[in-house]
Amino acid sequence: MFSNADLQRIVAGEVDLAFRVWRRPMHTVGGRQRTRAGVIGFTSVEPVPASGITEQDAARAGRTLDELERFLARKEGTVYRIGLQFLGEDERVTLRQRDRLTRDELDDLAEQLAAMDRRSTRGPWTRQFLELIEARPAELAETIGASIGWERTPFKATVRRLKELGLTESLPTGYRLSPRGMAVLESLRTHEPGRIGRN
Repeated sequence: MFSNADLQRIVAGEVDLAFRVWRRPMHTVGGRQRTRAGVIGFTSVEPVPASGITEQDAARAGRTLDELERFLARKEGTVYRIGLQFLGEDERVTLRQRDRLTRDELDDLAEQLAAMDRRSTRGPWTRQFLELIEARPAELAETIGASIGWERTPFKATVRRLKELGLTESLPTGYRLSPRGMAVLESLRTHEPGRIGRN
């Protein structure tokens, strides 16, 4: 949704509005979006007439009014005025650096992974994925997935579930295990949840 330049200005507090043309609302008030710069919150989402947008509105969106009107004219649909707020760093960035885990934390993570395995229609996968990413960092997701019979899209979607736990991180190409992910994988291999980073 946002360019790098827009993200920088949102983080700096220079931009707090966006305008988009949607056939239906794509965000809701109180919603959040993770971006390369951190987490953006949506403080308002409301339809507005394009003719009612002012120069001040456009400036708060980081555009001149002419630029904004040209941008909005490229699509058909309803114009939405979206209030923006920078909420801070993506919590997963902090989470994945936490590799000094207590016994309870490792046991809890092991159970979360086991639950993912139990719910999977393709059988256990969590440890296999962690080991693949450990062995093949920065390799195309499509290539890694193909090596185990997974297509690119479902493979990437499944890896995101590990990312939500702070166990992997995305690279310009492919992935790598986070420090947290390496600690969890070592613990799984020893079959001793809680051994790594015990306090």
